[in-house]
Amino acid sequence: MASFFGFAKKKKLNESEAASEEKGIIGRYYENEFPVIVKFVDEIPNDSIIKKSPVLTVISWKYEGETNNGMPPHEINEKMIDLEEAIENIKSSFKKYQHAYSRTGNNLKELVYYSASQDDFMASLNKTLTKHERYPIEIDFYEDPEWREFKKLIEDFKKD
Repeated sequence: MASFFGFAKKKKLNESEAASEEKGIIGRYYENEFPVIVKFVDEIPNDSIIKKSPVLTVISWKYEGETNNGMPPHEINEKMIDLEEAIENIKSSFKKYQHAYSRTGNNLKELVYYSASQDDFMASLNKTLTKHERYPIEIDFYEDPEWREFKKLIEDFKKD
């Protein structure tokens, strides 16, 4: 599996730039001269959680953001927040997946999770989104039993 990250200029945002959760990081890097904001918890889960969640799940939402420095327009961003909140609600009742990171910028929003299986994740997601409007998303699944992609993200931000 190829890495999702091609960080050039990356930077952890200071507290005045971003309010983060405990142990969380909100960082920035540039891709094609557009800023990309990444949010993740700077902690690798214990081995038990990693073993239970070997499937990297990437939810991608492409949008037109050229007139907004690569960021989503307000209306689209509101819908993205609705989607992300719905997925977080699944997490509170369905313990078979873990949030890895989210990224927004350069005309792409990605919500990335590790899950027990593709089938379990999709069943929970479809059930949760039954009353939502259809989102213009793509979902890809990759085998990543060692969480290499997430570990690479953490290492890339520690290099600063």
